[in-house]
Amino acid sequence: MAALGRVSQVLLRSAVSQTRRQLSAEAAPHGAHSAKTWKILTFVVALPGVAVCMLNTWLKEQDHSHEQPEFVPYSHLRIRSKRFPWGDGNKTLFHNSHLNPLPDGYEEHE
Repeated sequence: MAALGRVSQVLLRSAVSQTRRQLSAEAAPHGAHSAKTWKILTFVVALPGVAVCMLNTWLKEQDHSHEQPEFVPYSHLRIRSKRFPWGDGNKTLFHNSHLNPLPDGYEEHE
C-alpha cells in the first residue's frame, strides 16, 4: 500500500514539473522570437486597426442626426406598476431626458 502511494506521488510530481516546464517561455528556444513577432504585430496591425475603427466611429457620428425621435405612446412600453425608489419615482436610474421618454412623453427642454 505504501509503495503504491509513493509511486503515485512520484508520478504526480513529474507530471506537475513537466507542465511547469512546458508553460514557461524559457523552455522553448523560439520563445524570444515569438515574443518579438507578437510585439511587431501589436504595433503594426492591432494599434492601426484600433485607430481606423475609432476614425470610422467618429466620422459616422458627425453624419448622425441629433434630433429627438418621435414619441409614440405604445401601451406595452413604459409601464410603471410602482414608483422607482430614487428621485421623483418616475425616471429610471440611467434616465436620459433627450432619448428616454416618460410614460406621458418627452420632458420639455428649456
